[in-house]
Amino acid sequence: MFDFLDQYPYLLPVIIFFGRIIDVTLGTLRIIFVSKGEKYKAPIIGFFEVFIWIVIISQIFSRANDLLAYISYAAGYATGNYVGIIIESRIAFGVLVCRIYTNKEPSSLVRMIKNRGYGVTVMEGMGSIMKAWVVEAVVERKALKEIDQYITNFDKNTFYTAEDVRIRQKGIFPEPTSFFNRWRPGK
Repeated sequence: MFDFLDQYPYLLPVIIFFGRIIDVTLGTLRIIFVSKGEKYKAPIIGFFEVFIWIVIISQIFSRANDLLAYISYAAGYATGNYVGIIIESRIAFGVLVCRIYTNKEPSSLVRMIKNRGYGVTVMEGMGSIMKAWVVEAVVERKALKEIDQYITNFDKNTFYTAEDVRIRQKGIFPEPTSFFNRWRPGK
C-alpha cells in the first residue's frame, strides 16, 4: 500500500503526522457524539478512526526507525486534539440549558429569548441579599453566543450558567431548518 515510501522515505514522518491528525480529530468527535447519545454517528466515525490508526501504526512498525517518525506521531496526536476541539466548537453540536440569575426584572430578556423561538421559564426568589429571578431556557449550542449577547444587552452584570443537555423532549424550540432549504429561492 505504501511501497512508494521505500523510494521516498522522507515522506513517512509527513504521512504519520497528518494521519494522526485525522485519526485523533475523529476520535475527539467520536467521544463528543458518544457523550451526546448519537448512537449512529459515533460508530461510523469510530470505524474510520481505527482504520486510519491501524494503517499509520503498521507503517511505524514496518518502516519507522528514527526519532523523527516518533516525534511526528506525537506531534500529530497533539495537533489532532487541537483540531478536533476547534471543529467541535465550530459545529456546536448539542443542546444547553441556560440558567440566568438576575436582580433586574427580566421581562425584556424573556421577550428577546422568546422572539428567538425558545421557551423560557422564569422563577422569582430570594438571593443572598435581595430579590432575584432565575430565567431558564433550553437552547441549541449554536445559539449560545446570541443568547450571551441578549444577556449582555439586558444587564452586563448578570450571572449565567450553561450546561449540556443529553436528551430533550417536547418544549418550545425554533422550527428546524433543513440544510437544503437554506439556499432554496423563495424561502
